[in-house]
Amino acid sequence: QVQLVESGGGLVQAGGSLRLSCAASESIFSIIVLNWYRQASGKQRETVATITRSSGTTTYADSVKGRFTISRDNAKNTVYLQMNSLKPEDTAVYYCRALRADGWTGWGQGTQVTVSS
Repeated sequence: QVQLVESGGGLVQAGGSLRLSCAASESIFSIIVLNWYRQASGKQRETVATITRSSGTTTYADSVKGRFTISRDNAKNTVYLQMNSLKPEDTAVYYCRALRADGWTGWGQGTQVTVSS
């Protein structure tokens, strides 16, 4: 069973940057889709960014386009979320999710991002 562990969250002022990491316990080569989600207090979990294995295609929520970048490093079994120009509305718990070719899905435990105004 692949374990996913997020890190890199914290408190930052509006306009600042953070880079989140999601480290897998084994090779992510077999993982076909990696996502970052977020859930703000009292709100539903939403997809922030997605990256595929086959083509490296990335997609983003409209609210983060141009500010966030998702990337993966298969050699390090890690997916990243670079977050720039952070806004208070980006405050949430951020989760990574992996979808494997055999249908298995796994989630990390989440990392808190707080953006102060």
